Amino acid sequence: MKSLDIHKSEYLKQFKGQTYGRNLFRTQEEERLDAPNEECGIFGLYSDNDLDTFSLSQFGLFALQHRGQEACGISVLKDGRITNMKDEGLVLDVYKEIQEPEAFMGNSAIGHTRYTTAGDKKKYNFQPFFAKNEYDQIILSIAHNGNLTNARELKNELEAEGVVFRATSDSEVILRLIQKNLDLGLRGAIKATMEKIEGAYSVVGMTRNKFFAFRDFNGIRPLVLGAVNENTYVVASESVALDAVGAQYVRDILPGEIIYTNENEPGKLQSYMVNEARGKQRICSFEYIYFARPDSTLENINVYEIREKSGEKIWEQAPVEADIVIGVPDSGVPAAIGFSKASGIPFRPVLIKNRYIGRSFIVPTQEMRERVVNLKLNPIISEIKDKRVVIIDDSIVRGTTSKRLVKILKDAGVKEIHFRSVSPPIIAPCYLGIDTPSKDDLISANMTTEELRDYLGVDSLEFLSTENLKEILGSSNHCFGCFTEEYPVEKGEEVELFN
Repeated sequence: MKSLDIHKSEYLKQFKGQTYGRNLFRTQEEERLDAPNEECGIFGLYSDNDLDTFSLSQFGLFALQHRGQEACGISVLKDGRITNMKDEGLVLDVYKEIQEPEAFMGNSAIGHTRYTTAGDKKKYNFQPFFAKNEYDQIILSIAHNGNLTNARELKNELEAEGVVFRATSDSEVILRLIQKNLDLGLRGAIKATMEKIEGAYSVVGMTRNKFFAFRDFNGIRPLVLGAVNENTYVVASESVALDAVGAQYVRDILPGEIIYTNENEPGKLQSYMVNEARGKQRICSFEYIYFARPDSTLENINVYEIREKSGEKIWEQAPVEADIVIGVPDSGVPAAIGFSKASGIPFRPVLIKNRYIGRSFIVPTQEMRERVVNLKLNPIISEIKDKRVVIIDDSIVRGTTSKRLVKILKDAGVKEIHFRSVSPPIIAPCYLGIDTPSKDDLISANMTTEELRDYLGVDSLEFLSTENLKEILGSSNHCFGCFTEEYPVEKGEEVELFN
């Protein structure tokens, strides 16, 4: 058997050349129903000198493709002029539609890969958003990851002042507030905006002569800073995007911090803390469990290591006698390796992926949609027949995917199935940038563990405890709202931000 270190190396290496797929048992339809779906991925690049911003932004966004597959867009600054392009589809498909790459080469670029959390799925909600002057020139462009909890109220205020909104996304509220306050200077405009908006937000943006990024006072959504050289900076949702463009990780943008360039000191990045007393570290714990790519580092914590430790910890919490351990590709594999290390039970990668099937595999009937799963993942029956199997998954949301997985294993002749979730039970929806089902659809909010065990038809079922998750992460300074229903930000009275 291969050593677990070799399994780890092979597992991480594959994502350098292809997109990361979290739970490949979920059909495309189910990704919106039986999974907490990602917010978005944002990327920004600034240099004193002209760069191949077309290629570099493409590389960076491709590394963030797992954070959103609905649409992609970029804004590029060239000779004081901002050019914007955005369309539906995956990153590489959208870039193929750009007929003149030279028009998207300049000294600064921002980009966005989208999964809908607020606003509908029309093209006018694709990012980056931009504002124009009276000469029809783009003067400001931003890309936002997160959700505002007071967007409706602010939108109403701005509309009363005569501001016209062109989209139905909360992200446009941020754009219009900055635009409205530009007479205070860029830093002043961002500060005034941050003092008004509430919720979760990581933002990158540009004007015709400046680049900027900022993060909410709780740092709920991730945002990292890197450098290619002393005059070229990169900002992104995850460190893997820095790796993709050859940038070195510098640090994470701090909660409540604005970073920006100043035309009087070209090449020098400025930092400003809006209100240090308000700044708290409450990054989303689900980034480590599920959302982020395993080779990312967030807040100086390596995602793969957290996932492997979660497997070790759930073995300590709920040991079981078994013959093999398997993980649901891709997100459950590191935890399965950790479980194997701690328990001595052999890890087997017995769920074989077909890497040539696309997300858009569409069939007309439910029966045929069920079969799509077997096209994506097929078990090696000889490895699991008549065996006691521990299956490790990242989470259980509605339970439909987990139930199908159990059926596939039973059909393959597995003797016993012991299910382990390395996330605590998800009992509450998220209001801060993650699309989760309503509480009525969250199976752990409506069933006891024993009831869920019987529903899935497994021999045993255990969830990682919240206290053990905190121990793995090394602190309680995270958002655990989906597990505890306690959030670092008031959720507000309205979940739907816009009609």
